[in-house]
Amino acid sequence: MWWIYALLSAGFAALTAIFAKVGVANISSDLATAIRTVIILIMAWAIVLTRGEYKGIQAISRHSLIFLVLSGLATGCSWIFYFKAIQIGKVSQVAPVDKLSVALTIILSAVFLQEAITWKTAIGALLIISGTLVLIIK
Repeated sequence: MWWIYALLSAGFAALTAIFAKVGVANISSDLATAIRTVIILIMAWAIVLTRGEYKGIQAISRHSLIFLVLSGLATGCSWIFYFKAIQIGKVSQVAPVDKLSVALTIILSAVFLQEAITWKTAIGALLIISGTLVLIIK
């Protein structure tokens, strides 16, 4: 079932890039990021409240909270740089380079989470890195 959610994520990420490129055409990329963030905040809390999942907020450990805050900060930085990149660059180039994060995630998961990297995963990561280099080297 995970792969269905992953494919849906990829589809919505593709739409995000297209919608964002049009949305940042005549405004600051930082303002565009802020507007998008408010929409995501409202949507996420609506889901949590509708499902009654807010009741688990007291059970969040300090450890989990620290890493969720760090993840949020990293997400914010990613979005700010992504919106700036699509504002000044071509979406067809920026979006694939942004997906270099997949290869970086594979490497970081091995280093920090001690996840095993299979040959298939390693080859996939190398292909992503190679594809990124093709796009950015003139």
